[in-house]
Amino acid sequence: MATERVTERVVDRDAGGTTYVDNGGGGSGVGGVIIGIALLALVAIVAFFLLNANRNDALRTNAVTSAASSVADSTATAAKSVGDAADTAAQSVNPPK
Repeated sequence: MATERVTERVVDRDAGGTTYVDNGGGGSGVGGVIIGIALLALVAIVAFFLLNANRNDALRTNAVTSAASSVADSTATAAKSVGDAADTAAQSVNPPK
């Protein structure tokens, strides 16, 4: 359990009639610990979201790369098929002698 220490000093002067009260002014008690924990939680949450966004970007990049590779393979296969068809058509028009 945390203990609180309160120091109070009262200064009374004859001349001015002004009283000064000093309540210790430490300030590094439970409030400081709570603020520290809150800041640590905030940093952890921000780090989680940044890492998650980075992972999502990597997944998206890999998906686009895979799709582009698939399109390139399909285009190469289609070009080969068109070339073979053109060769077959040319041979039927001008058969080899």
